[in-house]
Amino acid sequence: MYLTAEEENVLDGEQGETLRKAMEILVALGDIYGADGLIPVKSAQIAGVSYKTIGDAGLEWISDLEGTVKVPSILNPAGMDMLRWKEMGIEPEFAEKQLEIIAAYEKLGISSKCTCTPYYLEGFSATCGDHLAWSESSAVSYANSVIGARTNREGGPSALSAALVGKTANYGYHLDENRVPTVSVVVDHELSGSDYGALGYIAGKEIGNRVPMFHLASTPTSDELKGLGAAMAASGAVALYHVEGVTPEAKQVRFDKPDETITIQRSQLDEVYETIIGSEDDLECDIVAVGCPHCSPEELNKIADLLEGKKIEKELWVCTSREVAQRYPDVVKRIEESGSKVLCDTCMVVSPATEGHNCMMVNSGKALAYVPGMCKVPAKIGSLESCIKRAGGDN
Repeated sequence: MYLTAEEENVLDGEQGETLRKAMEILVALGDIYGADGLIPVKSAQIAGVSYKTIGDAGLEWISDLEGTVKVPSILNPAGMDMLRWKEMGIEPEFAEKQLEIIAAYEKLGISSKCTCTPYYLEGFSATCGDHLAWSESSAVSYANSVIGARTNREGGPSALSAALVGKTANYGYHLDENRVPTVSVVVDHELSGSDYGALGYIAGKEIGNRVPMFHLASTPTSDELKGLGAAMAASGAVALYHVEGVTPEAKQVRFDKPDETITIQRSQLDEVYETIIGSEDDLECDIVAVGCPHCSPEELNKIADLLEGKKIEKELWVCTSREVAQRYPDVVKRIEESGSKVLCDTCMVVSPATEGHNCMMVNSGKALAYVPGMCKVPAKIGSLESCIKRAGGDN
């Protein structure tokens, strides 16, 4: 792996211990995956933020670092809404540790806008061909697939290292040869809304970490593509996919047809809708959570329209980034007039506040894959409309 003289100096510790550690991580990854060198990145998105997931060991590791990031850098969702954690039922001890984690990242110059959808935020948009160092699985999928940018699915430490150095190792999805589809997925029936999350939940299990080319009967919106990719990244390890005639590289590059084809039937989606993941019992869902990944402005508007003039009976979480919520205060107000909570900085997967519930209803294939394991709460997927209805918003 070739390093410039300046990069060698960093690795030798001539610019401090923190940068030496960061460069050591990047070089180790490059050696493992056969990178020819380092490449500059436009931005970094760092996982390992919730105290629920990183604990005291993670907090100690971050707190020991010094220096300032070289590129715009942002955090993944935390374990609580920074302003409304008491409303969420978060224990003060957890909140104190969570705030310490955020402060430790901020000390390094990292934005504390905690979100899994950085592409909606000022200063973190990407364009086709940009090299990034993002780590949240759905953000990686969206960047690679919907935007056409280039990032591997970084771990929290490697994304943080890339942020501090301003570069990442040149391997994996940064290279043309690894962005070629290796399996075709055919869906010959119409899809809409949460169907894409259910499709991704199924496809991810079958595809694993390969690169699929989808042939769809419907034309998905960007929000539907977000749901598809997020689910495949959660149930499998898909970090890049193409949709014929829709996604940038599928329109720009003439790919050879993969040898393998998978066909997914409507009956398979119906089975996902009918199943409670994490339990064999027919449970009553006592919490409804949407916004995994974080809601876009368009999704918030749709939720507000569905809740107009209604009062919910069950707890309903609507998760989004603080910047998007602040940009659309009237929409947030319309949603919360129903009794729902618009929560920022966090989500149902990485917060301890969802633990202990009987069953959670979601409209996301990603949440369906993660909630039973990470929250120990059975989960059921439904359309956004059925989620609102389950929360009692049909009165």
